[in-house]
Amino acid sequence: MHAPDISRTCVRARPLGSIRTVASRRAAVVVLIATSWSLAACGASATSSTTSPVAISSSAAPATPVPASFAPTTVTLVTHDSFALTKSLLTDFTAKTGITIKLISQGDAGEVVNKAALTAGNPEGDVLFGVDNTLLSRALTADVFDPYVSPNAATVPAALSVATQNAVTPVDYGDVCINLDDAWFAKNKIAKPATLDDLAQPAYKDLLVVENAATSSPGLAFLLATVARYGEDGYSNYWKALRANGIKVVNGWTEAYEDTFSAGGKGNRPIVVSYASSPPAEIVYAADPKPTKPSTSVMTDGCFRQVEYAGVLRGTTNPLAARAVVDWLLSPAVQADVPLSMFVDPAVPGTPLPKVFTDFAAVPAAPLTLDPAVIDAKRSTWIETWDQVTLR
Repeated sequence: MHAPDISRTCVRARPLGSIRTVASRRAAVVVLIATSWSLAACGASATSSTTSPVAISSSAAPATPVPASFAPTTVTLVTHDSFALTKSLLTDFTAKTGITIKLISQGDAGEVVNKAALTAGNPEGDVLFGVDNTLLSRALTADVFDPYVSPNAATVPAALSVATQNAVTPVDYGDVCINLDDAWFAKNKIAKPATLDDLAQPAYKDLLVVENAATSSPGLAFLLATVARYGEDGYSNYWKALRANGIKVVNGWTEAYEDTFSAGGKGNRPIVVSYASSPPAEIVYAADPKPTKPSTSVMTDGCFRQVEYAGVLRGTTNPLAARAVVDWLLSPAVQADVPLSMFVDPAVPGTPLPKVFTDFAAVPAAPLTLDPAVIDAKRSTWIETWDQVTLR
């Protein structure tokens, strides 16, 4: 196995039946944000970046060291409903530390953050996992976290902690990307698109299906990718060009991938917004005998980087044990487990990846990102403009 390059992508989505649970969890994120959160105007500009090898600062680490073991105690870990780890990791953690982890799933990531904001200072748990860079600024503004960066994150690349204010610790990352039906393009003797610009070309008319940016997490991520690439003055013109080229918009990932994408089994469109982990997941979740390689591939231009964080909830009555759980999420055993448990890449460099990832996961050279504060300030405006340009 190979150590994970920080530019490697693998994200939270699983093809066919296995991906349905994850996709449905994400589906309501954008609606919740758009209807529940009041967004302030912000003048910062959209940017794209590659990941820096510089390690993050751990200046938020507490002066009191986190003990290696505790008297028997319970820490409540609040998370989204697609959180998954091998069960033995939790029992081993309890045996070593005395801490029993109680999991509370609160729906999709948007619901988790919204509830945490409403209960800031009087939390429903001790640790929160699953806030990502499209939601983080909301949590920071609401003062959800007791600032803590795990010392286990000392080697995590700095680009995974942009605008975290040292309040949370990166745990995993991945990318939303264009996926392609390789067999369709070979059969029709059409070159596969290689860039976002290509998608608006006549050769790909009526071939692209995307998720609604107002009802779908990957749909929002793809919208953010276009803002990052073309800027606030240019992204709407790009979407006008896609609309003129016959783009199809559906509500969510399941409808896009399983019902409309030609490689999903039912559809006739060979280009879809999905995930960089979809090709390896296609192998993992295939029925026996498993194929030796995926039938799909990833267009590595225009992928949008998503980062997930864990943080100690402000108001916890058990702060040291909560910090121990955050440290555990950065432990070698947990980091090695997340690729096949949640189809994301581990944040800690050097963590071995499964061979199916090293063989088939895409590696974009320059994944697109936006400052979480900019996303928080401009999200509702961007979605409204997208809606007017694309659907009305």
